[in-house]
Amino acid sequence: MSSQPRRPSRNKDDELDRLLSKLQALLPPSTSSANKTRVPASKIIQETCYYIKSLRREGDNLGERLSQILDSMENNGVDVNILRDLLQQ
Repeated sequence: MSSQPRRPSRNKDDELDRLLSKLQALLPPSTSSANKTRVPASKIIQETCYYIKSLRREGDNLGERLSQILDSMENNGVDVNILRDLLQQ
């Protein structure tokens, strides 16, 4: 038996590279991925985490703005229950 740690097979490395490339393609262009040099996997994962957090914040902000608009409409006598029901779906 060898005391050296086993290295993942080349197929697993290739699969990981493919998955990271797909993940990177989903991210908005940034300075680190704008040039065609190889970006470390840790950087791609870090950028993905930041991007997901920013999308969550943006969604929360849009939800708050929509709620304010609906409240304002309701205060002006508009029946917004139909809109609220549609948004709940």
